[in-house]
Amino acid sequence: MSERQRVLVADDDPLIQRLVRTHLDRAGFRVLSAGDGEAALDMAAAEQPDLIVLDLMLPGIDGFEVCKRIREFSLVPVVMLTARGEQVDKLRGFEVGADDYLTKPFSPPELLARITAVLRRAERGSAASSPSVVRCGDLTIDFVRRRVLVHDQLVKLTPTEFQLLQQLALNAGKVLSHTELLTSVWGPEYRDDRDYLWAYVRHLRRKLEPDAEHPRHILSEPGYGYVLDCPSAE
Repeated sequence: MSERQRVLVADDDPLIQRLVRTHLDRAGFRVLSAGDGEAALDMAAAEQPDLIVLDLMLPGIDGFEVCKRIREFSLVPVVMLTARGEQVDKLRGFEVGADDYLTKPFSPPELLARITAVLRRAERGSAASSPSVVRCGDLTIDFVRRRVLVHDQLVKLTPTEFQLLQQLALNAGKVLSHTELLTSVWGPEYRDDRDYLWAYVRHLRRKLEPDAEHPRHILSEPGYGYVLDCPSAE
């Protein structure tokens, strides 16, 4: 890569820091380090990295809170790294804005693959698409500016949320299968991870629908997939 992308690794374990730094350096990334929650927040704000690898069990401020605070000022992709693999923790991580979740112990190639996939999604989401704007009832999705408005009010989406909405919007009215969405948004290695898709659809509905429990736009096709349903233009 001509300009080295910067990855902030926030973990209080020196061995993990060294392991991750070694492999990311070899892959061409520039690695920044933080050993606690406060340092991670400060460095995220000051350095504006391209991606953050964030340990869940940081001293001081835990990874959930760090991610939540980062989302107040940045849409930087976040990969959560943790020894805890319970489903509730994974969903809570997505709830506060994480883009992916990797459980320790992990292999460095797996982490590198996750980082590369998340960065690829963020880059795809930031690219201009055709059409440049899709309007769906009270939703306006601007692909060029990467903005979403509901009743003309700006709504903040994470890179992965935006990429998922983009796929639905570019195929408005067409039911996309779980596999299609997982492959196009997360990559082929995620084609069977329906929990990812379920969690992100849930988040999008909460942000974009007047009543998330009775959605009007992001609809389910039980057992198959999802569709963005837009009222016909009059």
